[in-house]
Amino acid sequence: MPTDTPPRGFPVEEFETRVDKAQAAMLAGQMDAIVLSMPQNFRYFSGFNSQFWESPTRPFFLVVPREGAPIAAVPSIGGPGMETTWVSDIRTWPAPCPEDDGVSLLDGILSGLPRRFGRVGWEMGRESIIRMPIVDFDRLRRQVDGIEFVDASPLIWGLRMVKSEREINKVREACRIGSDTFDLFLGRINYGDTEVEMARDFRKTAFECGADNAPFVSVCSGQGGYSQVIVGPQETAQTDGQIMFIDTGLQFDAYFCDFDRNFAFGHIDDAARRAHEAVWNATQAGIDAARPGITAEDLWAAQNRVLEAAGAVSGNNVGRSGHGLGMHLTEPPSNMPGETTVLRPGMVMTVEPGMEYLPGKMIVHEENLVITEDGCELLTRRAAREMPVISA
Repeated sequence: MPTDTPPRGFPVEEFETRVDKAQAAMLAGQMDAIVLSMPQNFRYFSGFNSQFWESPTRPFFLVVPREGAPIAAVPSIGGPGMETTWVSDIRTWPAPCPEDDGVSLLDGILSGLPRRFGRVGWEMGRESIIRMPIVDFDRLRRQVDGIEFVDASPLIWGLRMVKSEREINKVREACRIGSDTFDLFLGRINYGDTEVEMARDFRKTAFECGADNAPFVSVCSGQGGYSQVIVGPQETAQTDGQIMFIDTGLQFDAYFCDFDRNFAFGHIDDAARRAHEAVWNATQAGIDAARPGITAEDLWAAQNRVLEAAGAVSGNNVGRSGHGLGMHLTEPPSNMPGETTVLRPGMVMTVEPGMEYLPGKMIVHEENLVITEDGCELLTRRAAREMPVISA
């Protein structure tokens, strides 16, 4: 592994900066606080990391007030872990407690905050979830006197879309690990192996290359192309004429890479070869276009023009040609028509064109980049222009 691997975690000043920016946005948005329960948002502001997120039994809450320090409201099992973070105001309840899982505790916290606007923001909107039972949320909303619950998702995503240099370094490392994994895995692909075997071997290779986790490994294949890119792997053997797609979301210190590669077995027919060339060129057009000041729609259009020139009559069932990237595998914005989000330095994006070139047959390609002051930096190792062919 490289000797310049980024340090894990963040210094306290990173979290202080995030809270300062959130509080400025709260003032502008007329909110007295925001409540965070989605694991990635909770971690973004607190630094708390736990595999316990996999258990839906107990909710965790972080209240960031318009003024002052964050307040953690967590089940007692999470108290010792929270004490290792920079958050000092930690309040717990014995959980699970289905009749009152943090509702009264949150009521007390929110009711006790200085009140200027009478509005508290929650993760209600785009690509967000409130990680507590809806019945408890409704009960809390009725119970807290004189406070309106509003959507804070635009505020939160407005902060998270633009990464700090420390965050970018973690995504860069995840992309390095992913690129090394694909390079090493190419020499390990066996003609005749099934998608299930390929996925298992790919994960093993990823851990060898330094991945902390490999939560997303999509392996799909089909004769002459594939029809979808999210369901898999199956017990489908890779024999002559099969085209296999591997899309991976590997993690380093909770930050993702997200890119794919395509492989042919035995031979690749002309239609698939032309489609692969088209999406490779469309990807390059997206990379060349990516710079501050354009919109996510502009980034989509740069790719789409190449696909249309190549004779594409339809795109693909993915519905967009890339997206933001960070602690989520996919984040706002989406590269798609009508998406007016302006790209800014520090935004990490994927470029992901896809082309349906025959009915039920498509090729998708994806790379990762970060927007810089004068253009972009490619974070993934660029795929070969020609699709690799695995011989029998």
